[in-house]
Amino acid sequence: MKRPIIGITTYVEPASQGDWVDVPSALIPHAYIRAIERAGGIALLIPPRLDGDEALLGAVLERLDGAIITGGVDVAPELYATHRHPSVQIVRADRDMTEIALARAAARLDLPLLGICRGMQVMAVAAGGTLEQHLPDLVGHDDHAPAPATFGCHEVRTVAGTAIAGLLGPSVLVSSLHHQAVLTHPSFVPSAWAPDGVLEAMEDPSARWRLAIQWHPEVGTDPRLFDGLVAAARSYAAERGPTPA
Repeated sequence: MKRPIIGITTYVEPASQGDWVDVPSALIPHAYIRAIERAGGIALLIPPRLDGDEALLGAVLERLDGAIITGGVDVAPELYATHRHPSVQIVRADRDMTEIALARAAARLDLPLLGICRGMQVMAVAAGGTLEQHLPDLVGHDDHAPAPATFGCHEVRTVAGTAIAGLLGPSVLVSSLHHQAVLTHPSFVPSAWAPDGVLEAMEDPSARWRLAIQWHPEVGTDPRLFDGLVAAARSYAAERGPTPA
């Protein structure tokens, strides 16, 4: 049986190796790639571009069997709000353009899609939703992002009857690093919550397999979400037949 090909979105960042210093490079933590490979898929990187519209991303996704929108910096608040909170990070317009277009193209194609952290926020914004720009203002603590480059750990309770609950059971301990969260999410239903009321997962019940989570499963040891994505991508590929040339 062929291994399904899973596209993974990336940054473009300066990287150094040996005598080559600050070379613009397509980058993503290797943990994402390793998780897909362990689940039986083939990882293919999707670098961002400012002209990444839905037509272009649709042409990319037609050659893939599934995709992940990865974690990263904040989505530009101008895409969903009328004001910018002082805590908002320097946004990446190329990622915003590419990933919002990818989310919409994946929905149109009914391609299996997993959004992780920023990816969940991108999927909500792409569907017309909104974000809480600084969670500590809402929940009164920093547990979801305890310190720079430091993951928090907390319980998440899933919603009975959802695909997330079917994959993970009633509750799971997760690694999180985010100061924003999804507030509204047209076309998606809630599928997991943190104890403080923060939405931790959502899914599209009308889709083949379109899930989004606020935590970072790639840094943990639980493979079930990646197993689920690769299994859905394998079924998608079998039903679709040969990919376009």
